[in-house]
Amino acid sequence: MTDQALITLLLLTVAIILMVTEWLRADLVALLLALGLAIAGVITLQEAFSGFSRSAVITILAIFILTQGLYRTGVTQRIGDGLYWLTRGRPTRLLLLTMVIGASLSLFMNNLAAAALLMPAVMDAARRSHTNPSRLLMPLAFAVILGGAATLLTTSNILASAVLRDQGLTPFGLLDFLPVGLPMLLVGVSYLLFAGRRLLPAINTVEHFADAPGTPNGLAEIYALDERLSEVEIPPDSPLAGKSLAASQIGERFGLSILAIRREGQPLQLAPGPEQVVRAGDSLLVAGQPERVRQLTEMGGRLIHANAGTPGLATEEVTLLEVIPAPHGAAVGRTLKELRFREKYGLSVVALWRSGRPYRTDVGDMPLQFGDALLVHGLRERAAFLHSDPDFIVLTEPEVPPRARKGWLAVMIMTVTLLAAAFNLMPVAEAMMLGALGMILTGCLTMDEAYQAIEWRSIFLIAGMLPASIALTQSGATQWLGQLAVAALAKGGPMALAGGLFLLATALTQVLSGQVAAVVVTPVAIAAAQQIGADPRAVAMAAALGCSMAFMTPTSHPVNLFVMGPGGYRFRDFLRVGLPLTLLELAVIMLVLPIFWPLR
Repeated sequence: MTDQALITLLLLTVAIILMVTEWLRADLVALLLALGLAIAGVITLQEAFSGFSRSAVITILAIFILTQGLYRTGVTQRIGDGLYWLTRGRPTRLLLLTMVIGASLSLFMNNLAAAALLMPAVMDAARRSHTNPSRLLMPLAFAVILGGAATLLTTSNILASAVLRDQGLTPFGLLDFLPVGLPMLLVGVSYLLFAGRRLLPAINTVEHFADAPGTPNGLAEIYALDERLSEVEIPPDSPLAGKSLAASQIGERFGLSILAIRREGQPLQLAPGPEQVVRAGDSLLVAGQPERVRQLTEMGGRLIHANAGTPGLATEEVTLLEVIPAPHGAAVGRTLKELRFREKYGLSVVALWRSGRPYRTDVGDMPLQFGDALLVHGLRERAAFLHSDPDFIVLTEPEVPPRARKGWLAVMIMTVTLLAAAFNLMPVAEAMMLGALGMILTGCLTMDEAYQAIEWRSIFLIAGMLPASIALTQSGATQWLGQLAVAALAKGGPMALAGGLFLLATALTQVLSGQVAAVVVTPVAIAAAQQIGADPRAVAMAAALGCSMAFMTPTSHPVNLFVMGPGGYRFRDFLRVGLPLTLLELAVIMLVLPIFWPLR
């Protein structure tokens, strides 16, 4: 092993440790790795920044924009709206159609975008058909991942193709993955439909959806608001009497949410605004821990009811919504106070769902995580601001797309783009970028919306990791790793090599991501295949497909994290359902890959 190969492997190992432990953000680690390789002299500075100009990055960037164009014109919403009508409320049929539509969308869309666009429709159909959402959301996530693996347009496949190009080999075409990916999709959907759904959590707090589907009181029950609702009377001598809610700072001091004010001789005032003045004799309906309520009474209040129950929290003017942070939004990692959520939207977050349980105290101080779900209370007219904000997705009361009349135009642009790429009329990156620009020029979305649609963290992560593949090759590290792989697997022939690299990529994907695994494993797969005389493109395809086997941990793919909160899943649920699916897909690859991609 050369000194440069040793330096490359050491820097890559440090980068992987930093990503796994999350000591630093993955995109920052990728950029530091690229610069470190350049400073060490393994690659040039130009090569270190070459990732930003690579066709793989341009393709991924364009897919984000194309997907947003379909969303802004209501194309994906129309598809989702047909879920309940087509299934007639039958749970098995709903599960099947959810997976089929999700997989179909992910064939030509970013996986996370496909799941995000379908989520509101799936949640609505689940409530209307009295189906537990946990029975639908994990199958949706897995079907989306499998659908993405069936074409070039998933990130790991694009990166594997880019590595082939760097090695002087023919890159993968748009439909090269389909002969293997389609059988994998069919087997995966069949498994989830007949066996996998029986492994999903049988008892879950979101089971209450079946009791009160789609109703605000049903949401209140899911988030167990009645366990933390108290009624506090304000006596005449209280320092709170005569102050506005904003001036009283009840939320800031005690972490409590005020859902309503009861005033003698008047109807219950739901969702009071910060300017609402508290009068002597008023009763406040507050949500939060009993200890915090006790602190409020010590300040100047009298507890009337602990566990006050949930009165009607919604009317024609006031609504109770469920909202999740958007995958590409700026809300993740920031608190509601930092976002100035109350001031910006005029709505209150009264509870937060995370890791299978609700939180109803100090929710404004909790940094939002990917997969959280928020229970929002306020005026219906203010909910329109949430619908139009790209940082959040409203799971109830879906909005009317602003440019629904241009839906046919967006479909036409997407169709022409895919045909141009599929029939090699132009390189995939050029076709995708022309399609993205077409969406903007025709008014399907604005330039600002295009910028908002792009997941910049992913772009920087990919652009930073791509130079690592150059370093692995130029330093000779891939040849050395390839020799190790050959020494361990060559006795079983090319099939054993392909299967072993598939499992290696799958294992790395569970702890890192398919993006990182593709950059690390694909060069090794090519080198190992060349050493034993196997087809490097066939072995690289096995490795690339292994990078899509993100089923056993919620952290292995953003789609899994996305459905974890709304579905009420725990870590072990993914392992229980995903491990058998991964083993089935390994068997499919071993049977189908040699038929369409001969290994010699």
